[in-house]
Amino acid sequence: MSNGAGTSQMKRDDQDTGEQLPGDLNMTRTLWPILLASAVGLLPFTIFSTYLVPIAGESGSSVAAMGGLRGLGGLAALLVGTALAPLIDRVPKEWAAAGGLGVLAVSAALGASGEYVLLVAFCLLVGAGTAVLNPALTAAAADRFGSGKAASRAATLVTATQSMTAMLAAPVIALPALFWGWEGDLLAVTAVSLLLAAILVSRRGRSVVEEEAADGGEKLSYFASFKALAAVRGAVPLLLISLLRTAVFMGYLAYLAAYYDSRFQLDPGLFSFVWTLSGASFFVSNLLTGRLTNSAQPRVRTEHLLILGLVAAMASVVGFYFTHWLPLALVLTSLHAASHAVVAACAVSLLVRRCGALRGSALSINAAGMSLGVFVGASLGGAGLGLAGYPGIALVFGALTAVALGAAFLVSRLSGDELTGQDGTENPDSSDTSTTP
Repeated sequence: MSNGAGTSQMKRDDQDTGEQLPGDLNMTRTLWPILLASAVGLLPFTIFSTYLVPIAGESGSSVAAMGGLRGLGGLAALLVGTALAPLIDRVPKEWAAAGGLGVLAVSAALGASGEYVLLVAFCLLVGAGTAVLNPALTAAAADRFGSGKAASRAATLVTATQSMTAMLAAPVIALPALFWGWEGDLLAVTAVSLLLAAILVSRRGRSVVEEEAADGGEKLSYFASFKALAAVRGAVPLLLISLLRTAVFMGYLAYLAAYYDSRFQLDPGLFSFVWTLSGASFFVSNLLTGRLTNSAQPRVRTEHLLILGLVAAMASVVGFYFTHWLPLALVLTSLHAASHAVVAACAVSLLVRRCGALRGSALSINAAGMSLGVFVGASLGGAGLGLAGYPGIALVFGALTAVALGAAFLVSRLSGDELTGQDGTENPDSSDTSTTP
């Protein structure tokens, strides 16, 4: 990377040595518009999924055809997230997030019409808008607190807020919908998105990372940004881990209701408690892992916790499909969700610390890879289920997790090289910084 990047790197080293970590409450007070925007970003598709049947009826389409439109959003997120990744770091991230909120506002207004063509546009625009919004918000939160562990903690607060929203959004949107219907919910999303976009633009201030980037000389070109990101130690395997983790977890969730119905005869009402258990386990684990890995004196290295999370994920997903005892299945459901939350928090923390001024690009590609992972997980899981039943799906998800585990060992080995100086002694600060080969 450039000499400017090296100068920024030395600044980060100095900052991390004596870094003072603010408490979660202080961070929340600073980041409240970002955290609220991250929650709002999940609402359009949550409303769409919750009210899929009446939306299909309003549009004159079948439930299957309307549900298939959700895939268009994933495709748009993949394409837009990848294409715009280098541009996230070229503009103030609050402005990028405001633009994403603006796209969400337009999409929600179109979706509220109930017309089939406009619902197609709704799905495409939601996917494109969130592809910019989510990484921009995560990077903006991290930038508010520099480049060390406080930045990583701020980023994981965003992901924890999103996991909490995913768990609570359905009942939250159902209550107002009793008064104004699903159309009113979407129009409310439009209004709140525009308000938050205005707040983010008005509160925008120059961050520590932006000042370092300005001191580092001229900006990288579009394609050079991809090359520079690939040169960051551990970045590529971390992005692979996120893709594979998402494939396993989302593929597992896609068939979770069918599994509990066929093996334990749980109806949808009882299964809702299983879904709540999984969501609560993910949220609590994600929140606590972000705090643990980014504490001033962590007892476990983030790279080691990443490996531990993947080992637990592999054991729980394989064991889950072979159990015939409901209490054990519930324990494994909770453990699997919690282990994925550990992996997600560790991956985001390491990307934020290592990528520095490229963190916006890294998080954008990370989000795009996760969109691809949703498709890959559902497809491969369905293939395994069709060919060999639940043992087949266990084999598929176990194999994907094993590949992710291999990538995690590579991340740990690369970090181990940084932790040891030329004299063979440990360098305690090097694991928190990004370096290039």
